[in-house]
Amino acid sequence: MTHELKYIVQQFENRHKEGRKAVLATVVDLDGSSYRRPGVRMLLFDDGKMVGAVSGGCVEKEVFRQANSVFETGISKIMIYDGRYRLGCEGILYILLEEFKPTEAFCKAFWKTIAQRKSFEITSTYLKEPATGNGFRTIFQFDGNSFAVNSNSSILEETQLEFSQVMQPCFQLIIIGAEHDAVQLCKYAALTGWEVTIVVNPREEKSELDFPGSQKMVHVEPEMYLPEFDAQTAVVLMTHSYVKDLQFLLKLKDTNAAYFGLLGPYRRREKLFDELMERCPDVREDFLELVHGPAGVDIGAETPEEIANSIISEILAVVRKREPSLLKHRMGSIHS
Repeated sequence: MTHELKYIVQQFENRHKEGRKAVLATVVDLDGSSYRRPGVRMLLFDDGKMVGAVSGGCVEKEVFRQANSVFETGISKIMIYDGRYRLGCEGILYILLEEFKPTEAFCKAFWKTIAQRKSFEITSTYLKEPATGNGFRTIFQFDGNSFAVNSNSSILEETQLEFSQVMQPCFQLIIIGAEHDAVQLCKYAALTGWEVTIVVNPREEKSELDFPGSQKMVHVEPEMYLPEFDAQTAVVLMTHSYVKDLQFLLKLKDTNAAYFGLLGPYRRREKLFDELMERCPDVREDFLELVHGPAGVDIGAETPEEIANSIISEILAVVRKREPSLLKHRMGSIHS
């Protein structure tokens, strides 16, 4: 969800310069099932434009209609959308609508936190009934400092409920390689909302323009690569060169990334592992277990686009700790 917030703040900054008013809609609670879960947000502008969505598209018109009073008065409100007779999800959504007018200090702290890949906390107060009042508000916490989304916030009432969530850094994908299939993986990962870094050999005449959706490109020899990985990082090694793959494996053998994918067949992986262990007999066993090779979920992928979907699906399954299966065989809730 952090990437959605990035887009919301970015669009606010762009349109605020035009003098547009904005209202932030946050799903703070849910009874039953819904397309999206509590914590999802969207931004509405007074000219009818919307950024993001709080459902699959069936709730947004009603959210905008309810937001009109917030545009006019600046007073926050709680709205309830009962989808039991209108939506396939059959849930009741509790949505906080509040003026979105963050200060310059808020925006500065937000972008600094994003750039430093730090987590932050968001807390919203609400009631599970229709209500208005500036005690219903959202507070962001960056490095222990609190920022309200507008200056109208008032003292909380003891009867109010709280919805809190910790926002993790944006998920990032590091693609090592610059062939056509890497371009497709970059494109699909960016559409998923991930921050993508491309690692290429300095001798390759490639630029960020060759990789739509990439955030940055690193031209580096394997032995000089000094990556910074965290629990929100996936790596896919796909140079199409056995020698280069081995060089990068030697360099990255101490990584603690959330996922490490290796392109190529099973036999090639085993050959790489054999040589890796021969050169580095003390290589960690948990690193070898971390490597997913061949990378991807078995969906019969053939084209570069299908292979990209397969790899992204496996990354999500590993990070979310799910065993890939058909949803029709899943009993109970889709979401954990």
